[in-house]
Amino acid sequence: MDPLLHGIVLAFGLILPLGVQNVFVFNQGATHPAFTRALPAITTAAICDTLLISLAVTGVSVVVFTFDWLRTALFVAGFLFLTYMGWAMWRTAPETETIRETSRLSAKQQILFAASVSLLNPHAIMDTIGVIGTSSLVYSGEEKWMFTAAVIGVSWIWFLSLAAVGRKVGQFDTGGKLLKRINQLSALIVWAMALFILSQLFTYQ
Repeated sequence: MDPLLHGIVLAFGLILPLGVQNVFVFNQGATHPAFTRALPAITTAAICDTLLISLAVTGVSVVVFTFDWLRTALFVAGFLFLTYMGWAMWRTAPETETIRETSRLSAKQQILFAASVSLLNPHAIMDTIGVIGTSSLVYSGEEKWMFTAAVIGVSWIWFLSLAAVGRKVGQFDTGGKLLKRINQLSALIVWAMALFILSQLFTYQ
């Protein structure tokens, strides 16, 4: 299979499901008054994906799961952080401006949260190692880097597009009802991921 096409198809297959990263980037696009204000979240999420993908392809990321204490610490931190993030999303008040002000984060907060939901998500790390890292083994030299570039490129385009769609939804939803429902759905997704991570912690014991 062509390495570029393989990378594109694989990346879309992994990134399309509504996960924590996607929810966060979408929310920032929806709540900020200008698209450029959501760029810290977009670029941080994309950079973190680029880092994880690069480490997976080179085999370095496998080290994370060779140390039991490191794996356990990562799973616990991920569970606690996602539980808190879900609670913060759920408790937003129904008034439009309150929702926007609560969900709208500063550049520093966006960077911190985007890095956290990207790097404190063991499930995402396992997907990157197990799927992208393993898939890259069929290639070598230039073809491997073509495959890697395709996966990374899709990641960047996806996060930019997701925030742009969120921005359009934010402009359309002048009453704030849709944004409130999106926040509640986001909270449920985040909590489901937190429970999944907790179950994985016991699975790997």
